[in-house]
Amino acid sequence: MTKSNTRFKEGFNQCLDLIDGQDVGTELPGEVNIAEMLNISRTTVRNILSSLNDLGIIDWQGRVKTILRHSKKAERFSDRETSPVSEKIEGKFLEWILQGDIPPNTQLNELELARQFDVGTSTVREFLISFSRFGLIEKKLNHRWVLRGFTKEYALELSYVREMFELDAVRNFVDFPDDHPAWEKLDRLEEEHRSLLDHIETRFSRFSELDARFHATLTSVSKNRFVTEFQDIISLIFHFHYQWNKKDEKERNEAAIREHLTYIAALRSRDGAQIQTEAAKHLSTARQTLLRSLLEN
Repeated sequence: MTKSNTRFKEGFNQCLDLIDGQDVGTELPGEVNIAEMLNISRTTVRNILSSLNDLGIIDWQGRVKTILRHSKKAERFSDRETSPVSEKIEGKFLEWILQGDIPPNTQLNELELARQFDVGTSTVREFLISFSRFGLIEKKLNHRWVLRGFTKEYALELSYVREMFELDAVRNFVDFPDDHPAWEKLDRLEEEHRSLLDHIETRFSRFSELDARFHATLTSVSKNRFVTEFQDIISLIFHFHYQWNKKDEKERNEAAIREHLTYIAALRSRDGAQIQTEAAKHLSTARQTLLRSLLEN
């Protein structure tokens, strides 16, 4: 499967999430806005909209794209179809670490991992080399690696780095002019949060993806060049903690959505002290939830 085809299918599913979060009869945003929201090209957006129109999910007339109905499960592409090989092994590796009883200093063998994850050894090697920069694994001789482990200490260090970067980034909202693109992104995120909250009984499991985009949007305004590098592992770990701990999932996600909305209100106030207070409060809650998930699993 080509990268572009995979990206289309992933974007198609994301667009269905966007549609399912809105009421029937609502107009979708413009192609440029959708492309920015889903981080895909306008060409891919147009292909997706064309498919949605053919399926009768939307009515596309010129610039007006109206939601006719919500999606059906059978219309979505499966995870197997939407995940590139690199993302599949990334997901399998993190799931293996986080859900398995894998102690620190465990020896890893490229061939054994390739067999376990059903991929080639070169794919495993490329992934491990790339992933080693985050400090979870360390390379040794003869294609062997050592797992340093996702421990309580690692989770704390990761959380503190996240808090440091995000608290610094959100200071910028105090001085943003009204026409800064960050405000438009924040508007769309608030709409998605409120829509998800309205349908929390049935769609609470979709929060992890929204949470990742919310925090990525906030840190994206940072002027620190190292933020993007660390945002990858931060998003991965916090995303997977939502996946592996299902205890009180709906209640936890609902509480987090409400904290996000309070956080957004603080950002809009442009009050530096209020922004820092609400940001610190939410990030502290997220840290405690991550640690509790780790200890319970």
